Amino acid sequence: MDAPEDLITMDNGCVCCSVRGDLVRTLGQLAKRRKDFDAIILETTGLADPAPVVYTIQTNPKMSDHYRIDSIICLADCKHVSIHLDEKKPDGSVNEALQQVAFSDKILLNKIDLVSTEEKDALKARLKTINNFAEIIETEKSRAPLERILGLNSFNMESILNYDPNFFDDPDAEGGDGKKIHNLELVQSVGIQFKGSLHAQYFNMFMMDLLRERAADLYRTKGLLSFHGQGDTKF
Repeated sequence: MDAPEDLITMDNGCVCCSVRGDLVRTLGQLAKRRKDFDAIILETTGLADPAPVVYTIQTNPKMSDHYRIDSIICLADCKHVSIHLDEKKPDGSVNEALQQVAFSDKILLNKIDLVSTEEKDALKARLKTINNFAEIIETEKSRAPLERILGLNSFNMESILNYDPNFFDDPDAEGGDGKKIHNLELVQSVGIQFKGSLHAQYFNMFMMDLLRERAADLYRTKGLLSFHGQGDTKF
């Protein structure tokens, strides 16, 4: 059945802090059309702290009257997640990777084909020490059975309170303990624009060298590329 699609534009920024109010307004708009959809999937970046989003939905009456959290899913890179779990943040800053594992009820352990059985088992044991409640689902290329992820009402507030007993305390209240902040200044974006077309072989060599030397420092790379000999085709 064909259905018209509406585009709801949100402000640019981080959904777990600077545009959290915008998220509330957007979900409020959608609540008026509650019969038109079954669920809302909120996909955050790998840099997001899930705690403020969960707090908002659980404590805001306008949200809790219309929505419930079905599950929190963490996609973990089996090859590199340990690096981010071990990352030392400045005092007062939250470790987002640690928060995402701790708050999830499903952990998609991806890229298991890139590690040995021993490495995978050691990582699974470590994840269980952080969050013993979460189900770990092993995947390759992020292919996971949806019946094990969605519509199961698997969200577990107990696991969150076990990790953070003061979760529902207001950090802004007088005498609050001052929860750790989500510090976006620790991550930077770099954009590069060139005129003309690239040489495919040289570009691939450059990217391989860059990833070999700085893979741990790169969260994501995106681009629109034009190569010599490919006409108007863009990649």
